[in-house]
Amino acid sequence: MFVFVMSSGGGKQGGKALFACHPIFTSSTSLPCCSRPQKVCLCPFLPQQPLEVSTCLYVVQHPAEESRVLRTVPLLAACLPQGKCNVIVGRRFNEEKHPELAAVCRNDKTLILYPGPKSQNLEELAQRLEISAVKHNVIIIDGTWSQAKNMFLKNSMFHLPKQVQLNRNLSSQYVIRTQPSNICLSTLECAAVALSVLEKNDEIQEILLRPLKALCSFQLQHGAQVHHSKEHLLRNGMYDKPMPKNKRKIKRMEKLMTDHNVCPR
Repeated sequence: MFVFVMSSGGGKQGGKALFACHPIFTSSTSLPCCSRPQKVCLCPFLPQQPLEVSTCLYVVQHPAEESRVLRTVPLLAACLPQGKCNVIVGRRFNEEKHPELAAVCRNDKTLILYPGPKSQNLEELAQRLEISAVKHNVIIIDGTWSQAKNMFLKNSMFHLPKQVQLNRNLSSQYVIRTQPSNICLSTLECAAVALSVLEKNDEIQEILLRPLKALCSFQLQHGAQVHHSKEHLLRNGMYDKPMPKNKRKIKRMEKLMTDHNVCPR
């Protein structure tokens, strides 16, 4: 199955940039490597060996994400075998330029994780189907919520897979970037939950979140501040930016304050 996951990593970055990402694996071995300076090395928080999973991830990444320092995709890739986390950068995708991605989207075992009225709950779907008996493909859109929405709407191949979403009682631990709402998750967190469900192994989620928690801890120790979601700031009267004048944006912000299950779309 193919899962499309939207990143909620469109908020502000917290703290000073401490590292730039480099190749995930060492040249001489296939052992996970974070490639960060020793002072803030995350290797002790990575699995000793890449996680053996049948699911293959395709991260469709908005070009703007490449320049972000505090992104989660390199940590996700560092935990998985080579070939299990494929990153495809771009805004527009078609069969001529991306035949492999198009073939995955046409696969009847493919799911796309994108919140909306047409989405099925992934956990409920997993309970009804023997999904562990087949190999799955998971696509993740990595970008801000507005970027992900734009990429989803303007790429017809992303409308082919079955649309699913995660259980909404989750809360992001990626506290060094501002999320639109309390239920928004980072790309790594979405992938961790989806893999745990599809592989029927809750330990996967715990292992994948370990380096993310360590990253946030390091950043907070070096001056970063905990970032509450925009929903939290609005509900508690802490939002200190000018309110938008656009009626559509005003309506969206009102929904954040009144609907606990709202997800930006």
